Amino acid sequence: MEAEATFASTTVEPFPGHYTPILATRSRRAAFREPVARFVPRSRVEWANRIVNVLLAVFALAVLSPLLLLIGIVVKATSRGPALYTQQRVGVNRRRRRTQALFDRRGTDAGGRVFTIYKFRTMRVDAEKGCGAVWATLNDPRVTVVGEVLRRSRLDELPQLFNVIRGDMNIVGPRPERPSIFADLRNRIEDYPIRQRTRPGITGWAQINNAYDVSLDDVRAKVRFDLEYIERQSLVEDVKIMLRTVPVMLFRRGGW
Repeated sequence: MEAEATFASTTVEPFPGHYTPILATRSRRAAFREPVARFVPRSRVEWANRIVNVLLAVFALAVLSPLLLLIGIVVKATSRGPALYTQQRVGVNRRRRRTQALFDRRGTDAGGRVFTIYKFRTMRVDAEKGCGAVWATLNDPRVTVVGEVLRRSRLDELPQLFNVIRGDMNIVGPRPERPSIFADLRNRIEDYPIRQRTRPGITGWAQINNAYDVSLDDVRAKVRFDLEYIERQSLVEDVKIMLRTVPVMLFRRGGW
């Protein structure tokens, strides 16, 4: 579970690497509210990309429906609570362009369009009672026996195929975060809001290269991978990432 954590004070530094972050720096607050200076994502035909994502999601649901049903039954039968777990997450930010912002009905700027994400439940129903929202850790006692298997194999993310069909997500893209965590991270990591320039994804370049986040440095590393993906996003790149996701799931690499 991507959940809220209390971060230690740290100095924000730009990432070296493939992309070149050039941000407006009139003030620290202005920097995270307007992270866009000359960083331009690779353009692609969005309507065509949307059609491809919907077709792939529908096909995957048709093929995987027996597995989804089986997982739901097992989760429900082995622990108290619902099979599915929902959370609010921050999606693509359409306010970055003035013409798009005219059609945005959000009363406040959460950094992107907030939507409901679906997952198979992997923790106890009272997982956040007393401690609030915190990151999962290795051998986390809140994770159920079945949930541990689902998390390691990333099978808990499969219900997000419905989010793809709804238009909340793509199959490939940066992982979406909870609004409270996003608000904290965009203050602490200068380039973090740039991730919202594309729809979030079920899998992504950062996910196949990194495990779950346990520290602010882990988030920084994933931001670097996310921005590398945005700079070269394309159907070919998405297919490569999808193919590389398969061994991550089969060999349960990086999750807990």
